[in-house]
Amino acid sequence: MNKLRCASTIAVLLFTLASCGDANNKSKPSDGEPVAAAKPTGEDIYKKNCVACHQGNGEGVPGAFPPLAKSDYLADKEKTISQVIKGSSGEITVNGKTFTGTMPAQQLNDDEVAAVLTYVYGNLGNSGGAVTPAEVKAIRDKH
Repeated sequence: MNKLRCASTIAVLLFTLASCGDANNKSKPSDGEPVAAAKPTGEDIYKKNCVACHQGNGEGVPGAFPPLAKSDYLADKEKTISQVIKGSSGEITVNGKTFTGTMPAQQLNDDEVAAVLTYVYGNLGNSGGAVTPAEVKAIRDKH
């Protein structure tokens, strides 16, 4: 009977230890150490901040919000970066059509502005290059 009780106790201890996991598992954060959130992609930022007006396909809303897809407005990178960080109101012309309205300044840091504009320039039928955080910072510092 003692052997059975001893075997049962050992089995319970082994089960308990196995279910606790490896305390030295390197994939777990140590106590008090914050878990870093995944850095949002340019597409993520676009979906969160731009899609409501410019739409998922970047074609905007005729008469209300200008397109970013195949947009001639993007040819002037400095003006485009400034538009995102400073916003604008009034009349602008995109692809030969006039839009009158307000775009609020986007509350994004330099890395986020660079990421979202790199996404816009590289997608939505556009063929522009990357935008760097340094370019965004230089334009932000100008204004």
